Amino acid sequence: MTQQQIQPPRGMNDVLPADIAGWHRLEGVARELFAAYGYQEIRVPIVEHTALFKRSIGEFTDIVQKEMFTFEDPGGDSLTLRPEATAGIVRAMISNGLLHNQRQRVWCAGPMFRYERPQAGRFRQFYQLDAEAFGFPGPDIDAELIMLSARLLRTLGLERIELHLNSLGTPASRRVYREKLVEYFTAHKARLDADSLRRLEGNPLRILDSKNPELQDVIAGAPVLTEYLDEESRQHFSGLCRHLDAVGIRYVLDPRLVRGLDYYTHTVFEWLTTELGSQGAVCSGGRYDGLVTQLGGESTPGIGWALGQERLVSLMRQQRGETPAAAPDVYLVIAGERADAAGLALAERIRDALPSVRIESNCGAGSFKSQLKRADKSGAHLALILGDAETERRVVGLKSLRVEAPQVEVAWERVADEIATRLGR
Repeated sequence: MTQQQIQPPRGMNDVLPADIAGWHRLEGVARELFAAYGYQEIRVPIVEHTALFKRSIGEFTDIVQKEMFTFEDPGGDSLTLRPEATAGIVRAMISNGLLHNQRQRVWCAGPMFRYERPQAGRFRQFYQLDAEAFGFPGPDIDAELIMLSARLLRTLGLERIELHLNSLGTPASRRVYREKLVEYFTAHKARLDADSLRRLEGNPLRILDSKNPELQDVIAGAPVLTEYLDEESRQHFSGLCRHLDAVGIRYVLDPRLVRGLDYYTHTVFEWLTTELGSQGAVCSGGRYDGLVTQLGGESTPGIGWALGQERLVSLMRQQRGETPAAAPDVYLVIAGERADAAGLALAERIRDALPSVRIESNCGAGSFKSQLKRADKSGAHLALILGDAETERRVVGLKSLRVEAPQVEVAWERVADEIATRLGR
C-alpha cells in the first residue's frame, strides 16, 4: 500500500532548481551593491525570545497579536520564529557591543515567518534582504539607503516602480496626532470594522492602512499627520527630499503611508508596483531612532529597509522574462569500465587547473548516444568524450556543441589548456 505523500506546510513553498537562477541574480546584484556602499553582512538567529518582538514591533500590531509563530522550548522559554529582521539585528548590535561610539552599516538575508493567509506574493515563510544603518542622525543616511534600493532595482532592469515617502515625525509630535486621530475615528466608530475597532484602542495609525473599501471615504477625511509635524521633523524630511531631488529620484509624498510596525519615527518609505496584484510593496523601510533604547541599548539613531525576494523575483520574471539557469561549460561523456575509473579523476584535474570552469560529469552510465543527448540538453559549450580506447591512449575527444567545428582528440595533459582556449578563459 502506497503511503500518502507529505506536502509542505501551507504557505511554505519550495524554490526549485528551475527557478533558482532569478534568486541568484537578485542576491548577486544585492551583495555587490551592499559592498559598494560599505554595508557589511551580518547573520542573526532565525529564533529569538518572544519578548524581543513584543517590545520592538508593538503589543497591538497585527504581527504580534495574530501572525507570530511562537512556541515554548523544553526549558520553558517562549521563543518566536522571526517575523522580520530589524529587531534581531538591533539585538545583535546591543548584545555584541557594536554601537558604543561606533557607526554601523550592515545587511542580512534569510527567511522570515508570519502566520498570514497565503496568497500571491504573501507566504508564511518568505525571504528578505535587509539593509540597516546605525549612528547616523541626519537625513543623508535616509537618502543613501533609498539611493541604494533605487540602484538595486535599476541594476535588475526593473521599471514602473514608484517610491512613496512620508514622515511620521518624532514620538512627541505623533502623540499629538494620535490624539486627533482617536478623536476623529471615535466620532465615526459606528462605521469601523472589527480590525479598525481593535486598532483604535492600541494603534490607531494602522487604521489609515486599512484596505477595506467600505472605510476609504472615512479614512480620506481623517486628519493628515504632516499637519502635526514639529520643526525638527519638517527639516529632516525636507533635507531627505533635497538629497533625492539632487540625484533625480522621483517620489510621491504620501501622507497616509504609516507602515505596520510601532518602532518607526521620521522617514518611512515604500517602493510600490501595480504589476503584482494586491501585494504591491516590493521594498519598505524607515527610521527607528528610539528602537535601540527600547531594547536596552544606549540612544542610537537607526534606519533600514527590507526587500521581499519572492515579490522581486516574480516582478523580474514578469518584466524581464525567465533568468536562464547557469549551464555547464563542459559535459564529460564517460562510457566503458576503464573510462569509468578514469573519468571523474580527469574532471577533478581539469577543475584544479580551471577553477572557474563548470564541468558536469555523466554519472549513472548510458550509451554514447544517450550521453551526447544529455550533453546537448545541458546547454554546455563543449563535450569531452572518454571511452575505454581513449583511456588506454590517455586522450579525450573534444566536441563543440554550440558552433560548427570538427571533433578533435586532445592529450590529457593538454585538455585544460584547450578548454581554456575554446572558452576564451
